[in-house]
Amino acid sequence: MEKLRILHTNDLHSHFEHFPKIRRYFEAVREHPEADQVFTFDAGDFMDRSHPLSDATEGQANIQLMNQMHYDAVTVGNNEGISNSHAVLERLFTHAEFPVALANLLEEDDTRPKWANKYLLFTTKKGTRIALIGLTPVYPMTYGPNHWHVKTLQSTMDQMLGELEGKYDCLVMLTHIGLNMDRWLAKHYPQIDLIVGGHSHDLLPKGEKHGHTWITQTGKWGNYVGDIQLELNDRHQVEKIVPTTIPTASMPAQASDEAEIQGYLEKGRQLLMERQVAYLPEKFHDDTEAAVQVSMEAISNFAGTDFAILSSGLFLTPFKAGLITQYDLQQALPHPMHVVKSRLKGSDLWRLVMEIEKNRHYLQKFHLQGMSFRGKIFGEMHYQGIKVDMVRRIVYVNGREIDPDQIYELACLDHYVLVPFFPTLAIVGENEFLFPDFLREVVGKYLAKRYPLKEGQHERSNRNE
Repeated sequence: MEKLRILHTNDLHSHFEHFPKIRRYFEAVREHPEADQVFTFDAGDFMDRSHPLSDATEGQANIQLMNQMHYDAVTVGNNEGISNSHAVLERLFTHAEFPVALANLLEEDDTRPKWANKYLLFTTKKGTRIALIGLTPVYPMTYGPNHWHVKTLQSTMDQMLGELEGKYDCLVMLTHIGLNMDRWLAKHYPQIDLIVGGHSHDLLPKGEKHGHTWITQTGKWGNYVGDIQLELNDRHQVEKIVPTTIPTASMPAQASDEAEIQGYLEKGRQLLMERQVAYLPEKFHDDTEAAVQVSMEAISNFAGTDFAILSSGLFLTPFKAGLITQYDLQQALPHPMHVVKSRLKGSDLWRLVMEIEKNRHYLQKFHLQGMSFRGKIFGEMHYQGIKVDMVRRIVYVNGREIDPDQIYELACLDHYVLVPFFPTLAIVGENEFLFPDFLREVVGKYLAKRYPLKEGQHERSNRNE
């Protein structure tokens, strides 16, 4: 009989406040494993550029902290794969001391990234062969413009299982595809013993069994750690899998934890504050409206359009007058969103505006989670170049009544394509996802051009603070 133990995390999203406890839990289990061997895995979205230190270091701080936890393998989530540019992801794992399992993401020429393993094979101390396959979400609309080729789950699994035939005793999936797709895998590939999943932020306290296959997931942000017991017989066959989840809040804290956590924030803040962006005039002082308007100018300039839409809930803080740094932008716009250029017939643009107006009062205070949003409420919708007369249900573009047959180009965000409130965008919009810059980078570059830094302004700003 062989006993194995798998510790796992998913969707940490740079919530460094839990890292000290998780690190100590991993260390304690390794010191007293109560099993023949311990493995540690992460199922993706371990980084999130809404944390200042992740943003300032392009995820390298995350890699250093993951190294301290001694993971045996990780996979890549959409936050690593899409919120980062192609170039940033290419160098993300340069200093990683753990392998990356990722079967379904390729370069545009269908070669495999140098840091990605199509599968991993582990042999335990007692000779059990464990095959590990990693999967990222199949999002061609966003992976494609970021110069990646993402393969379907079926084609990937058929290929990997063909290559792995006869090479393993236990098959483990490390997936960032969400619970529904994990269930699909369990149904269509019953040879899978265990799925360590993520992406949909589901908490499965005791796991979920489908036929022969167990599925596990620990929710989000490191609020829980997964701890799985496996038992195998002398023929290396899995006889028992017992998944559990441990609340991080139940783990003992140490006096040094708070200083460590605040240190990550302060280091990120200092690095980003050193990167000056622009010097804004007085009209921006504590005025969210002004921030929204200039940001619509920024995304329409970036997309090459006359029209734009943005919601006020994106702006967690307004811009300030005077010197603005990357830290100010990161605090105002932490969302890993990309600009989209949407081509719409006039009749469809009219319908989109009607959808916005129909939902306006509901969305003003609607608490929103997910789909790249890092704020609290959706907020007020704003237009650039568009006016609406709801009494007569007439939409004006650049001062003229909309032509139902003309094609219009609108700058918006991938967020608006994904949320369910504006179906016209997703259904009939010809949507071009613009990479690599994401929202705050687009806004920052525009501010730098329109309100450039001038000699002496930095010194004056320091004296006034």
